[in-house]
Amino acid sequence: MNITKENIDELNAVIRIKIEKEDYEERLNNMLSDFRRKARIDGFRPGKVPFGMISKMYRKPALMEEINKILSESITKYLVDEKLNILGDPLPNEQEQSQIDWDNQTEFNFVFDIGLAPEPDISISAKEKIPFYTVKIDDQIRSKYIENYQSRMGSFRDIGVTEEKAMIKADLLQLDSEGNIAEGGIKVDEASISLELVKDEKIKTSLLGRVVNDVLSIDLKKAYPNNVDLSALLKIEKEKVAELNGNFQLKIKSISKFEKAEVNQEFYDKLYGKDAVKSEEEFKQRLDEDIKINMNRDSEYKLRLDIRNTYLNKFRKNLPEEFLKRWLLAINKDKYTEEQIDKDFEHFAEDLKWQLIKNKIIKENDIKVTEEEILQYVKDYARMQFAQYYGLTNVSEDDLIKYANELLKKDKEKKQFYERKYEDKVIEFVRNTVKIENKAVSSEKFNKLLEKQ
Repeated sequence: MNITKENIDELNAVIRIKIEKEDYEERLNNMLSDFRRKARIDGFRPGKVPFGMISKMYRKPALMEEINKILSESITKYLVDEKLNILGDPLPNEQEQSQIDWDNQTEFNFVFDIGLAPEPDISISAKEKIPFYTVKIDDQIRSKYIENYQSRMGSFRDIGVTEEKAMIKADLLQLDSEGNIAEGGIKVDEASISLELVKDEKIKTSLLGRVVNDVLSIDLKKAYPNNVDLSALLKIEKEKVAELNGNFQLKIKSISKFEKAEVNQEFYDKLYGKDAVKSEEEFKQRLDEDIKINMNRDSEYKLRLDIRNTYLNKFRKNLPEEFLKRWLLAINKDKYTEEQIDKDFEHFAEDLKWQLIKNKIIKENDIKVTEEEILQYVKDYARMQFAQYYGLTNVSEDDLIKYANELLKKDKEKKQFYERKYEDKVIEFVRNTVKIENKAVSSEKFNKLLEKQ
């Protein structure tokens, strides 16, 4: 076998591979012999089928499989041995790669294009300055947090008459063209109808001033022109909404209104636990602690973005764009068109450059992620998932380890966890190397800074 590389330019090269008979003959014969041992063909005892018959039946597909294996193995080994840092995967050269005659050829020539990764022209220095924005806590932020807490702990209260922000529970019956209850029509018991979400003003007005047991007819398609909303209300598939015609009878079963929780001792107890906060002053102190924790998460997120953008702006090298677009189209041919790839390429290129930057930092500074670290990382992830989606905050250590190990059995998820942990370590390294400048800003300015990202 012979493998050579020809550089086209700094970012593109061609690999030529010649596979000769002696490279595959022994492996091919072993494969056919294995077929012969396992073959079950009428008229022959197991393992006694003539080799010539087996060769005639299976040689071509076996040859194709073996050549592809050798090709994959040899390319991988060559890239490792030559320490070639490529982007994407090798692609068949569209001009030079000839058709293969699997029935008659004994030598096979392959030509592949490869895209070469540029070396990022960046360095991490203590001279670099990167801002760390902290948000000043003021009465406006406090008010927003208190209002949010009040909404979270609010509840619905029964009221006698419908008004602007009322919630109606009503039985719905589909009517026919003559206004009678449709036989076999849609029926929904105690459907929830928020007057705030009704789009048609005339229908909304007709629902005001109503009391329990009132019956009226309304056009739900006008009230809810969004098919997704209407399908959820009627509990039918979105596609069936388009077929709906006519009105629905609505019989009011209950009327309620959402009220925010009052800020009092009961509110403090629900929020922080029994008697954990006993006064308005203590509440303000705890509130400020909550705000600092949440704002610090936002500040850390902004810092990660600023570190990423700082070094992306210093990345002056080009990428093999034409090759990468070909590769993206090849691996996503059932999902994207050339036009879509062109449109999204800038975003993809930025992600790729950032990956190259991270790889350089990892390599030059011998950054590693241990199995213990990744297990702890996945356990923390699992703990957060249990709390966020199931409300479980006291999951045992054994259960966390079991769940984490199950996640790490999946190659795709395992790779993603390692990538995230490596990125965390890269961010930590940069943070500890450069000069971080603390800057306190208003929430309004901070939000504007985030919008620019």
